Amino acid sequence: MTDSPVASSGIAAADRYLAEGFRAVPGMSSQFAAAIVCGLMRIQTDLGVSGHVAEIGTFQGRFFIALAHALAPGERALGIDRFDWPSPAVLDRFEENCRSYGVEPDRRITWKADSANLSPEEVIMRLGGRVRLFHIDGEHTRPALTRDLDLATATLGPGGLIVLDDMLHAGYPMLMVAVHEYLERHPEMTVLCVIDRESLTAASKFVLCEQAWFKRYEAVLLEDYKSHIWPMGANFEPHWCLVFALDTSLPAVE
Repeated sequence: MTDSPVASSGIAAADRYLAEGFRAVPGMSSQFAAAIVCGLMRIQTDLGVSGHVAEIGTFQGRFFIALAHALAPGERALGIDRFDWPSPAVLDRFEENCRSYGVEPDRRITWKADSANLSPEEVIMRLGGRVRLFHIDGEHTRPALTRDLDLATATLGPGGLIVLDDMLHAGYPMLMVAVHEYLERHPEMTVLCVIDRESLTAASKFVLCEQAWFKRYEAVLLEDYKSHIWPMGANFEPHWCLVFALDTSLPAVE
């Protein structure tokens, strides 16, 4: 893949949506993060990882549509949301945005539900198989993130990824506690990379993977997104992981 100052996923349909439609869909998701995450889906496909995509907290579909365009043939995207904020009209807007930006009904499933009430078995049954990438952007509280992480983990297939929204956000400092507690409960999982913020609202994301897949993903990311790697990386004690950023510069030290 040819890198560029603005990251691309390497998937034509996803990159077209990111360039032409992403900013037109209301939401606070980062275009830069969407490109990296869709790029990870391309890497998954190249590595032979298959499965579906699920998202908790679709809102009007800004990030969901990008993920749906990164699917391989035969895969589907599941959008889970209560669709009650700021009004019930958000459900119709989500459906219209999916139609307008080319996510056909046979590629997506809309599920009006509270993720707190769902079981892994229900998610797998609804999709007809396991999940290869689960994006969590639901209720931003420590208990809710804990529940959503457990739900996502139990639905993953081999090589699956979990993407966490609004990490290191000034408004939600307790989310980091939930992540650290989760990693202590699940030593088989680790942080694969951090995707830096575009702004306070388009905040950082963490990508989690199984320890056994860390080096395989990291090797490809180092090559495909080398111009977006922040040199210092992230210290998750005891391991370090990549940080991707639009601005990778460091201050001069004299």
